[in-house]
Amino acid sequence: MDTANDSTCSHFILLGFSDRPQLERVLFAVILPAYLLTLLGNSTIILVSRLDPHLHTPMYFFLTHLSFLDLSFTSSSIPQLLYNLRGQDKTISYVGCALQLILFLGLGGVECLLLAVMAYDRFVAVCKPLHYMVIMSPRLCLILVSLAWGCGVANSLIMSPMTLWLPRCGYRRVDHFLCEMPALIRMACTNTAIIEGIAFILAIGIVLSPLVFILVSYFYIVRAVLSMQSSSGRHKVFNTCGSHLTVVSLFYGNIIYMYMQPGTSSSKDQGKFLTLFYNMVTPLLNPLIYTLRNKEVKGALRRLIWGNVALREKL
Repeated sequence: MDTANDSTCSHFILLGFSDRPQLERVLFAVILPAYLLTLLGNSTIILVSRLDPHLHTPMYFFLTHLSFLDLSFTSSSIPQLLYNLRGQDKTISYVGCALQLILFLGLGGVECLLLAVMAYDRFVAVCKPLHYMVIMSPRLCLILVSLAWGCGVANSLIMSPMTLWLPRCGYRRVDHFLCEMPALIRMACTNTAIIEGIAFILAIGIVLSPLVFILVSYFYIVRAVLSMQSSSGRHKVFNTCGSHLTVVSLFYGNIIYMYMQPGTSSSKDQGKFLTLFYNMVTPLLNPLIYTLRNKEVKGALRRLIWGNVALREKL
């Protein structure tokens, strides 16, 4: 165990899955193509939403931000994980670790709040359809997105320095594949009750409050859908809201399960796989969920592809 003074700490060692070399090779072979598909899928959503005039609506404005979040969130840790899985070197610089922690906390917080904003958008679309474009004005959309980004970044700027400044008595081995806050707090050689209390309070505002808001919004949405006379109207609502609800279930289901586990060694290993799912699988599935369930996105993709084909034929 490295016992150098904290003040001279220049790097950390990410243990990750290093105790299972065979698993590392399998994970590398699976994660690399999954990461490339994540980049492709989310980039496609952003391009289609910006290039197709039919998708210049509040819903797709928020979806563009969600895809950008997924791109950034995945790219904040997966390239480092792939590097560590590929060889014997498991180190990450102190600056790299700090950057990972800041991005992980910040982008995760923004996504929680953005999903709540998207739930509000669906609530207005279903429960107040005649006033939708008036209520969800470009100005309000920009304010809501700015609030989500601002609160997520503020949460990260509060928690990241507090976590990084904890005394670790020379411990550099992070029992995870990334610099995640719980893993770094476990390394501390001092009482962490205060920082854990602050993290819990902030989590209520950043994680739990948006979830409650989403559930309340969907309660009113379901009530409105059940009162609809038209079956085609109900089907259309389920199509548009179903995509968002699926993403919310994946995102929050994983977080809740991950943080309800006891602190045993088996749960730590389980936590690594859950974090990997949260960090890799969810951003990979989001574009598929929104394209497979959404006729507007599929139509925009077809128009974009056939438009390029027609242009090439003219040339």
